[in-house]
Order: sequence, then C-alpha cells, then structure tokens
Amino acid sequence: MTNLAPIRRALLSVSDKTGLVDLAQTLAARGVEILSTGGSAQALRDADVAVTDVADVTGFPEMMDGRVKTLHPMVHGGLLALRDNDAHIDAMEEHGIGPIDLLVVNLYPFEDTVAKGSDYDTCIENIDIGGPAMIRAAAKNHAFVTVLVDTEDYAALTEELEQNDGKTTLAFRRRMAQIAYARTGAYDAAVSTWLADAIDEPTPRRRVFAGTLAQPLRYGENAHQKAAFYHDGSARPGVATATQLQGKELSYNNINDTDAAFELVSEFLPRDGFACVIVKHANPCGVATGRTLLEAYQKAFDCDRTSAFGGIVALNSTLDGETARAIAEVFTEVVIAPGIDQAAKDVFAPKTNVRVLQTKGIANTAAPGLAWKQVSGGFLAQNRDNGRLDPDDLKVVTRIAPTEAQMQDLLFAWTVAKHVKSNAIVYAKDGATVGVGAGQMSRLDSALIAGRKAERMAEALGLPEPLTRGSAVASDAFFPFADGLLEAAAAGATSIIQPGGSMRDDEVIAAADEAGLAMVMTGMRHFRH
Repeated sequence: MTNLAPIRRALLSVSDKTGLVDLAQTLAARGVEILSTGGSAQALRDADVAVTDVADVTGFPEMMDGRVKTLHPMVHGGLLALRDNDAHIDAMEEHGIGPIDLLVVNLYPFEDTVAKGSDYDTCIENIDIGGPAMIRAAAKNHAFVTVLVDTEDYAALTEELEQNDGKTTLAFRRRMAQIAYARTGAYDAAVSTWLADAIDEPTPRRRVFAGTLAQPLRYGENAHQKAAFYHDGSARPGVATATQLQGKELSYNNINDTDAAFELVSEFLPRDGFACVIVKHANPCGVATGRTLLEAYQKAFDCDRTSAFGGIVALNSTLDGETARAIAEVFTEVVIAPGIDQAAKDVFAPKTNVRVLQTKGIANTAAPGLAWKQVSGGFLAQNRDNGRLDPDDLKVVTRIAPTEAQMQDLLFAWTVAKHVKSNAIVYAKDGATVGVGAGQMSRLDSALIAGRKAERMAEALGLPEPLTRGSAVASDAFFPFADGLLEAAAAGATSIIQPGGSMRDDEVIAAADEAGLAMVMTGMRHFRH
C-alpha cells in the first residue's frame, strides 16, 4: 500500500458550497483537472475556474430531476480502480476510464429538511443517493483515493498538498475515509429514524444512532476512562446546543449533570413564573419557583445548602445581576440559562472557573423524542418520558381532599419527582422542594433521608421546625407498604401524590386516612433509573 498518492484529477460535487471556490482554485493552481456537477460546476465557472461536467465524462446528461448523474462506471471505475492492479489498469484503458484521485462531496441537506418540518415528499427528494455511493467507493479505495465530506477538512487537505508536493499521505487518507464512512452512516441513520417516525413504527427491526463530535473530553466519569461528547444534530435547547460564555472546559460529569438540571427547569415555562433547579450528581437537591429569579434561587438553595456546594444551577429565565451575585457566593460548577444579561456576565467574569452557558430558549419537555442507554450486548430504547398529568384526572382516594394550595404543591412535587432517580420521594411546600430522597433501594429509606435532610437544614437556618411540616409529598411509584407513607406523615407531610396500583393500595389508603392525610393517585409513574 503506497504512502504518498498524487492528486491529478478531482471530482467536486457539493450541496454546501462553503469554501468550494477557494478549494478549487487551490487545486487548479496545482494543475489538477476538476470534474463537477450541476450547481457546483456553475459556481466554479462563475469564479472562472476551469471545470469539466461529469455529463461530458459519462456521455449521459443529468436526468430525472438530477436523480441520475454520477451513477456510472466512468465515475465509479475512476474511484474504485486499484492503481497497482494490472487488470484494473487494463480495464480502465480499454473503456477509457480516467482515475479520480480526490472526491469532495457533501450530501443533500436531508437533516435540515426534516428539521424544518418539511412534508414527506420533500424529505424523500432530499435523500442523496449518488453522493453516498461515491463517498463509499472512494473511502473503500483510500489506498489511492482521498475523500472529503466536511468543509472543515478543506484546510487540512490544502496543508497536506503543500507539505507533500501535491500528494496526500496514507495516514491522512485513512482518517478521511473513517470520517467519510461515519458521515454516510449518520446520514442513513437520520433517514431510517425519520422514516420510522413518519410511518409510525415504534420498534423498527434495526435502530441506528449517530452523532457528530462536539467536544473531546479529558476523561469520562473517572480519570481512567476515555470520553467524548457528541451532538445528535437536533436543535433542542440544552447543554449540547448552548453557547459557553466563560469558564473551564465542561467535563463528562458537568455535561451529564447540566443536562439533568436544564431538562428539569424546562418543565417550568417562563410565562408561568421564575424557576431555579440545583443539581448534584444528576439529582436535584433544590427546586423552586418564585416571584423573582432571585427568590426562586434562594428557595432552591435553602432546600439543601450542603449538597448545592459544587452543584449545577439551571434557570428558566434570563439571569440578572442580582441573582448572579447570590449564586456567585457559593462554589458552583455550571450556570445555565436561556439568557445572561450584561450585569450577570460582569458578576461571573472574575470567577474564571465558573462555566456559564446560554441556551437561547428552554427545552420542550412535552415533545416526543427517543431516549436510549447501553447495556451489555445491546441497548435499550424508549420514548422520552413526556407524560403529563391533567389535574382533572387525579383521583382523590382519601376522606380528606387536598386544598387548592396543597394541590399546587402536589403537582409541583410530582414534576420534580419525575427527574429524581428512583426510588424518589420529594417533599414540597410553597412552590419549593424542602426535602429530596433519591436513588434508594427502599422507598422508605428515600422518605427517611429526605426528612432527615430537612431537619438538618432547619437547624442550619435557625428554623423552629423543618419545612416538611405541612408539606406535600410525591412518590414516583406506588407505596408497596404503608411504612413509607407513614414516615412522610411523621416528617409533617399533610398531602400525598402517588401513582397507585399496589396490591396493598387499600392498606395504604387506610393508613393515610388514619394519619389525616389527603392523598391523590395519578395512574402514572415516573421511574428514572
């Protein structure tokens, strides 16, 4: 396998014409013959770059609205021929096939077409056929052929040619081939995923996931693990699409925790008021709404000040200077919000280690989507948990019904519990969490831990009693026994929201009645493992 491969003849056919003319001019200056198609050829002619139409090489015009133009042996033979194989060379000479040493192709903008909400037929017309076929052919023959699919690689190619007298190295061609196959794989994944949704196929026989490198990471969850962050191409506001205004590079754990915080705060629409979420190790340790953003932050912080140290702060509205000053008083890893005003930027500017992210919007948590996780030998895929409660569908199962104020806190606690690792118990009062128990093997233990945290915070804040007194409690799944519910009552809770569905629901309801609690059942659970 040869190391240096000269580039004498190139085929350039791109949808994204960024940098096309500059690249072609660089190639032409080196005496490279340039072939092209359609709009690419016209763009080059407009720039006075000498170009030969592929149709003149194949002897066939572009036809069928451009569906057929490069699917021809004169093209694919030039890409696939092995330059050190006598039989291949003889075949090229016999049929007049010229070698193609460089292929530059980027594909029809299928992903963008889907993102715009285009209709079915428009999406179909934006599925590229000839492009992927040429890319795969050139990438397979990377021993001799260089293939580029991303505009950001044009500069690297130019540097290769300058350093190697118009040739490319095998290492460069191999790297470009890997990128090329990843691009066609991601493209096919986008098409198959869209088609599955379009035909309402929830469990397709084959499911493919793909992403584009957004950021190499220093390490993963731990220092011995290699890691990287990939973007799936969606425009959903969040950590993947946010702009980092300042601070150190985000770590694997930063990204994971920031995503958890922003997804939860996005449950609270800005039109309904201000909201703040503080997350530590992917679990919320404080969530609150308020009349101002500052009030929301302070209430969230007062739920568990100990855990908030070194946490992630997410906000549903533009961060202002006053709130920024309060956040800056505590060591915080990441602050993320839809907007950051100048006063807030000025507050954080001296704190160069604080990562400040701006998203320009909140996530639509009601939108459909796919969530997946790897397991040994495979992966699990499911729809995103976008289940919503209609308060009118809640079933009051106790003699005492919740008051209007209790119902508001119950619904708030239920929203938070959806984002707490199971088993989850959330105490809430006056639009703020006052105790969170997460990730325990026993629901009773989650209730105990949340209550104990509330007791410690009452002592730290100098309160006469824990804020769990008179609180509402949400359980992400049913109480299998009455013990967890009774522990919540002992902590001072006066109302409960839970899915129901246990074999012992009658015992749990009886215990709630005996304790004087109001309890509603949702018929929906929110496990989060």
